[in-house]
Amino acid sequence: MRIVLDTNVFVSGVFFSGPPHRILQAWRGGKVQLVVSQAVLEEYERVGRRLSHRFPRIDLDPFLKLLALHAEIVTPAPLPKQVCSDPDDDKFLSCALAGRCPVIVTGDRALLTVSGYRRLRIVKPRAFVDEYL
Repeated sequence: MRIVLDTNVFVSGVFFSGPPHRILQAWRGGKVQLVVSQAVLEEYERVGRRLSHRFPRIDLDPFLKLLALHAEIVTPAPLPKQVCSDPDDDKFLSCALAGRCPVIVTGDRALLTVSGYRRLRIVKPRAFVDEYL
């Protein structure tokens, strides 16, 4: 299954245990295919670097290298109009559409409220693990 992870899910999966970590394990095990755009990758790195200062024992670099090698990188077209209440979240919608991903996994309320937009299913990490893994 092709999926897009919101930054909070990716970063939580790298730094903590729980459903986000299980999703990253499923990706590393070939059970899901992560799809990202350049804007999504940049946000992953920016937020991950900030968190790595608080958790210096966690090395973010192997995860970023894995993304560069094994995630599918797409170049999405901009959405015709703002969809999410937080315009910064629209990059995840456009990434999912460009990558033909049926699911976005997030804990972000602004994204969760637009589930169904152009047939995208937007779910929390626990729901994704329970339903798909």
